[in-house]
Amino acid sequence: METSAYLDLMPKAELHLHMEGAIQPETVLLLAEQNKIPLPFSTPEQFKTLLNYRGFADFVKVFMLVANCLRKPEDFSLVISRLGAEMARQNIRYAEITWTPQVYLRLNLPLPVILEALNEGRRMARQKWGVEMRWIPDLVRSVPGSMHQIQQWLCSDDALNGGVVALGLGGPEMGYPASAFSEVFNAARGCGLASNPHAGEAAGPESVWEAIRELRAKRVGHGVRSIEDAELMAFIAGHNITLEVCPTSNVKLGIYADYAVHPLNRLVSAGCPVTINSDDPVLFGTSLTEEYRHALFDCGLAIAELETAVLTALNASYLETTEKNCMLEAFRKEFSQLKGGPCRPASGKSLSPQAR
Repeated sequence: METSAYLDLMPKAELHLHMEGAIQPETVLLLAEQNKIPLPFSTPEQFKTLLNYRGFADFVKVFMLVANCLRKPEDFSLVISRLGAEMARQNIRYAEITWTPQVYLRLNLPLPVILEALNEGRRMARQKWGVEMRWIPDLVRSVPGSMHQIQQWLCSDDALNGGVVALGLGGPEMGYPASAFSEVFNAARGCGLASNPHAGEAAGPESVWEAIRELRAKRVGHGVRSIEDAELMAFIAGHNITLEVCPTSNVKLGIYADYAVHPLNRLVSAGCPVTINSDDPVLFGTSLTEEYRHALFDCGLAIAELETAVLTALNASYLETTEKNCMLEAFRKEFSQLKGGPCRPASGKSLSPQAR
C-alpha cells in the first residue's frame, strides 16, 4: 500500500475541531439563503478568497461570518450531520467537537435547545456514518461576561447527559489571562467536566503554565510554544498532559513560518503526549488527513509516530472507559491489517526507515 493511501485509510480520532470552522462553504451558502443573511461571497470559490489572514483578528471575522449563518435548531443539526459525513470520508471514527455558546446567546435560542439540535445531528451521523462525537463548549477569553451563565448550564443534567464532556477556553491569549476563569473551571471540574483550554499559541509558555496551574488542564489546545521552555516540556511529559497540535492553523496564523520550522517533531522527541488535529479545517483549507500528511512529509514524523498520535488521541479522549478500550483495540488491529503488505510512497519509491 502506498503511504498516501495508508494515510487516507488509517482510522483516526480528533480532539481539537471547532464546529464553526468545519462548515463547508456550500452549507454556509445554503444556511445564508434559508435565513436571508447577506454574504460577501456567492460561490465556494469566492469564499476561499477570504481565507488569507493577516492575523488572528482577520480569522475571527471569517469565523463569525460563518457562525452568524446558524440561526435555527435545524441549522445545527444539518451542520453536524454533514460533519459526520466528512468524518466518515476521512475515516475519523471519533471526534470531540468544540462549539462556542456565547456566539448564540444573542439569538435568544436556549442552550438546551441548541444542544438537542446538535445531538439530533449526532444521532443522524452515528446512524448514517457510524461515527461518534462528544461536545466541548468553550468560553471566549475576551468575553467573560456570560461565563457563569454558561458554566451553570454545563453543570445541569441536561448538558451532562447530552454528550458534554469538558469546558474549553478560546479567544485571544494576550491580555486575557486564564486565571480570570479559574472559578468557573473549578466549578465545572466539580461537576465532572474536564478542563480543556487553548493556550501556548499566540502567547508563550507562560500561558501553558497558567492553563495547567490555574485551570488544572490535563489537555491543552495547541500548546506548541511549550517548545520554548525545557522545564515545561519535561513537566508535560512527566505529568502526561496532552497537547492538541494543529500544524496548518499555526502556519496560517503566522505562529510559525512554515511546516519545516513547526515544533511538532521536537515536541514528540521530548516525550510530550501529542495529538494531531485540524482545528478549523474549512477556514484553514485543510483536513485531518492533510494534517497527517504534513506531519509525515513536512514535519518529519514517522508512520509509527502518526499511529501513536492517533492512539494518544483516543487515550486522552473523554470517552467512557469501555468504549475507549474497544476503540483502541479496533484501531491497533486495523493499523496492522492495513500494513499487511509493504508500505510504499505515492512516488512508488520505498519508504525510508523513519517513515516505515
